[in-house]
Amino acid sequence: MIKAVLFDMDGVLYDSMPLHIYAWSEVATKYRLNHTPEDFYLFEGRTGGSTLDELFRRTWGRDATDEEKKRIYQEKTELFNQANTGRIMPGAPEVLAEVKAQGIESLVVTGSGQHSLIDKLNQDFPGCFEREKMVTAFDVRYGKPHPEPYLMGLLKAGVEAGEALVIENAPLGVRSAVAAGIFTIAVNTGPLPDKILWDEGARLLFHDMHTLARNFASLIRTI
Repeated sequence: MIKAVLFDMDGVLYDSMPLHIYAWSEVATKYRLNHTPEDFYLFEGRTGGSTLDELFRRTWGRDATDEEKKRIYQEKTELFNQANTGRIMPGAPEVLAEVKAQGIESLVVTGSGQHSLIDKLNQDFPGCFEREKMVTAFDVRYGKPHPEPYLMGLLKAGVEAGEALVIENAPLGVRSAVAAGIFTIAVNTGPLPDKILWDEGARLLFHDMHTLARNFASLIRTI
């Protein structure tokens, strides 16, 4: 029996990934870090520090210093917040309503450390999430694709891996959830080919949250 659904946030609950890509691309260009916009879809789910380490290793052959991480990630966050419209992913409220109707608990497992988005969840999805059960960048030592975020989600939900589902849009998020032993549903809301998500171990794949909502009740009976 499924007792908990663990949701990624960006690209699943919020249509925020294009703005993250814009903000990351701006700061990466400013600091002459080798990148393409597609990189940030592939890096999605990492903590900000981990993303910067990846870019610094690629460009300068070293990790970013703590000071560089703090300064550059702060600039990225400010750019994102200036551009952010807070647009909810179409279909996300319907999925959450289906989860609630089945008597299943909803939790968020995100690599984000931005209070603006985390605090906004209760405003946009009232009664769906408990703050103390959210897993954010502040709760883990290792971000996605390490399994720790989703293992922490299981711990906070008080369930076993076989009693949970994950809904993810990011390749590294799918890898993290699969490594934690959880049945993972991919919702490809970005520009990456479906094959990337399948190759990471997604068990089901949808192209929008509306379709997932329409199929949710039937699919949990077959898992």
